[in-house]
Amino acid sequence: MTEYDTLKAEGLNEFTEKKSRFIGTAVPVHTQKEAAAFITRVKKQYWDAKHTVSAYVLRSGEQHCSDDGEPQGTAGVPALNVLLKSGVTDAAVTVTRYFGGILLGTGGLVRAYTHGASLALEAAGIVCMKPCLMLQVHCPYNQYGKVAALLPEHGAAVDETSFAEKVTLQFHMESGNLPKLENALADATAGGVKPKILGETFFPMEVSVGQKQK
Repeated sequence: MTEYDTLKAEGLNEFTEKKSRFIGTAVPVHTQKEAAAFITRVKKQYWDAKHTVSAYVLRSGEQHCSDDGEPQGTAGVPALNVLLKSGVTDAAVTVTRYFGGILLGTGGLVRAYTHGASLALEAAGIVCMKPCLMLQVHCPYNQYGKVAALLPEHGAAVDETSFAEKVTLQFHMESGNLPKLENALADATAGGVKPKILGETFFPMEVSVGQKQK
């Protein structure tokens, strides 16, 4: 499993350029079907707009862009380039244009659609999806304070805590941090508490959009 950057959530922002209204929307997706459904939804939402330009990039390798009636290369490709430059994947973006009656020219269109896509990504936010181990520990109540304090000290994030006959903590962390945590828990509990690996999955870590686009 390899880490990757994607969008944190759906984001929307807009601006006006020479009386044309541009609305940028970005959303995380995982498949072509999800991306197509998102694009269809936005087109239905802004059914009376002149154009809804779209682009997406998937971890599986697929890429897509559409000018949706704008001059070739002035809209879809700039939106796609914003995604590629940001480094995100499993991400889709649309930029909807309500034409204001003033032609922007080729260069003006490229700048406008680039700006619209960039605003959408900023609104959505970027997260780095890191592969992490999912783990669990059981401990008696008199050791709960020690165990709960050691987990974050060693890069673990607690996902759930339950209180029954013993305290059970479920947490995730990067695999490289596990050996030190195991040693710390053993020292603190006289070997009584040992993490159990439940599986592995991706967890998000927030990233600055500006930082990724430099």
